Amino acid sequence: MSTTTAGCPECDGSLKQDGCETVCAHCGLVVGEDSIDRGPEWRSFEDDETDSARTGAPLTRSRHDRGLSTEIGRSTRLKGRKRRQMARLRRQHRRAQVSSKRERNQVYAFTEIRRIVGSLGLSAAIRDRACVLFESAQKEDLLQGRSLEGFAAATVYATCRTEGVARTVEELCRAARADPDELRAAYDALNRELGLPTGPIDPREYVPRFATALELPDELRNRAEQLVDEARERGLIGGRNPAGVAAACLYTAAQEQDVELTQAEAADVADVTPVTLRTTYTALQE
Repeated sequence: MSTTTAGCPECDGSLKQDGCETVCAHCGLVVGEDSIDRGPEWRSFEDDETDSARTGAPLTRSRHDRGLSTEIGRSTRLKGRKRRQMARLRRQHRRAQVSSKRERNQVYAFTEIRRIVGSLGLSAAIRDRACVLFESAQKEDLLQGRSLEGFAAATVYATCRTEGVARTVEELCRAARADPDELRAAYDALNRELGLPTGPIDPREYVPRFATALELPDELRNRAEQLVDEARERGLIGGRNPAGVAAACLYTAAQEQDVELTQAEAADVADVTPVTLRTTYTALQE
């Protein structure tokens, strides 16, 4: 209850704000009333001072139940029999959240997708779209005879391809529990059956990341991007590994500017062999 500066129109007494009403403290006259209560409608007794909000986490597509299921928390106050009882309830509740094999596969695959996305430093939008793509693959019965790990990695890779985020198969496989053959088999099934809007990757997308990994100056990176444009104009990109083209352009720019960079270092950061790099480098020289 707070006191206002204006006086009561009847007795000139002080006015006080009581909830949604303005009341005279002397005669009790209700001077004004605000029908809208602008205060909070929640009440938290446990952590009222630090976190008084009672709303839960937002909906997310990265969980099989969209994040709507109830979570039984943990408390250090419980002891003995009550603590064991809550542990049993938590275990049974966790089992009841998954009612079918389909949902169990989603739980495992979504966990793997979140782990891959976190390991590669990708955005939450990539994570959610990869999970939606996995659901679409389930609806089309594409998982039969293929590993869940391969499909989890393939959905992340396919989402990166459709969103224009440059990531190689080797990078995905290092972060995932699937080998390149499993990833490619799952990706081919996704691309064939779902008709993904994927196109050729622009080698320019790889140049800034490779230049940062090799600690190369900005001038060299800009020259490498110019070389990528020249290679595209001359028709040297078609049929070549885009990561290898980016690495070859960086190596060519380093040779032009007398920057110390070996073919093995440039090929290693691009996950290609030095032979692949030399082929593109020779074409650029010619």
